[in-house]
Amino acid sequence: MTEQAINTLSWNVRGLNCPNRRATVSATIASSSCHIVCLQETKLTIVDQFTAAFLGGNRLRSFAQRPAEGTRGGILILWDDHLVELTNITYTSYCISAMVRIRETELIFKLTSVYGPTDYARKDAFFDELASQKPPAGVAWLASGDFNQIYRARDKNNRNINRSRITYFRNALQACELRVIHLQNRRFTWSNERASPTLCKLDSFFCNADWDTTFNNHVLHALSSSLSDHCPLLLADARGPRRPRTFRFENFWASMPGFNDVVLKAWNEHCEHSEPYQLLFHKLKKTATRLTEWSRRLFSKAKIHLHAALLVILQLDMAQENRPLSLEELDLRARLKKRVVSLAVLERARKKQCARVANLREGDANTKFFHRRIKARRRKNHIHRIKHEHGWVTEHEAKEKILHEHFSEVMGRGDTSTKDFNWDELNIV
Repeated sequence: MTEQAINTLSWNVRGLNCPNRRATVSATIASSSCHIVCLQETKLTIVDQFTAAFLGGNRLRSFAQRPAEGTRGGILILWDDHLVELTNITYTSYCISAMVRIRETELIFKLTSVYGPTDYARKDAFFDELASQKPPAGVAWLASGDFNQIYRARDKNNRNINRSRITYFRNALQACELRVIHLQNRRFTWSNERASPTLCKLDSFFCNADWDTTFNNHVLHALSSSLSDHCPLLLADARGPRRPRTFRFENFWASMPGFNDVVLKAWNEHCEHSEPYQLLFHKLKKTATRLTEWSRRLFSKAKIHLHAALLVILQLDMAQENRPLSLEELDLRARLKKRVVSLAVLERARKKQCARVANLREGDANTKFFHRRIKARRRKNHIHRIKHEHGWVTEHEAKEKILHEHFSEVMGRGDTSTKDFNWDELNIV
């Protein structure tokens, strides 16, 4: 199992040759927090860098395209090259395949984006081509897209079914050792949008056992069909998207030695972009990253150091009541007292910035006022009721439910040490 969430969106968009359609697709991609996008039936012969950047935004700027045949077909894959790397990209009549490497964990799997033919005479060739994409044993494989074929009779809402094609498709999936990823919230993914509609599950995600074992936290959901008669399918981590940590500038950084050097070095780092707005964006991003790393090295354990220093000073004070302190102990206590002052100043600066108060004197070292301001903001932003699957519940009822689940989990593993259960770790307050 991997801790890195790789969210994949697959959608038959029914054409990207209209600016309004491209804008709608771009908005759907941006709201899905996906890292890889597979679009089918683009109806575009050529996709340039500007079109790909408009569709994928600043995150999904890398792309691979299989051109449409006139105004029919076309496959486009967009991905976040900061998170994943796609190599060995191959193009066939109905597929685009690539090896995906996750940069953070170095995990590798094969991805195949599919747009199956609607012509029955070409389906056998499509099934053979899909079987030829099977990777070697031990390689994880994920296949997604519009297969234009159901593989079960219940994937259509009427009895007009070609069972021989279902059998051929199932045989191809069995030869590839692929199994379907269950769609959580929909039975069908396509509609002919008539008064008495025909509904089918033409879009799917299939994976082999290696992929399913590695990414076993991922679940498949259908999104709104929006402008298309196909609904987008989002394969995402069940724990939700991992939001990047927000950069927060600490005001006291500017007065620390080395701050100007870190900013200057980060700002002068080489950037491969030439557009002014992209250049400014990446310089600011790089500077924020370097400042965060610099701050983490210097101040990440400030609270621990503060409490440790106070504890050592207390022990030396207690020892002084029974015996004279040595010169080394006196020197240590004096240095720790100076250290406590500096750490307390840092803590007070953080509390002051958190409380958004700027009208107090710099010489006031008491942080109680800032604590009160923080608590006042917390009460203002407090959620009094929580939406539950059975309706709205109060905070107390939600806490009781979570506490019961926590006790059940703890008792299930034979651990009875529940006295350290911390409500502050929950997302209720």
